[in-house]
Amino acid sequence: MAAFPLENGFPALALPGSQQNQVSAVKATAPESKPKKKICCACPDTKRLRDECIVQHGEDACKKWIEAHLTCLRAEGFNV
Repeated sequence: MAAFPLENGFPALALPGSQQNQVSAVKATAPESKPKKKICCACPDTKRLRDECIVQHGEDACKKWIEAHLTCLRAEGFNV
């Protein structure tokens, strides 16, 4: 079996020119889609409202605030 250089610990596959350029483009854009903050620091306003509501009224009564916080986190790039 021919030895291929390792990339990220996996054998690299030889791709035709156009496919190789597409892969490079995907790798270049991937870091931009990552959230810029830690999830604990994102959306502090909706987090505070959600937490206060849950403490005072219970989780079932706070669906609106929970969903608002999840929507905010998704807008920040988190997959929740």
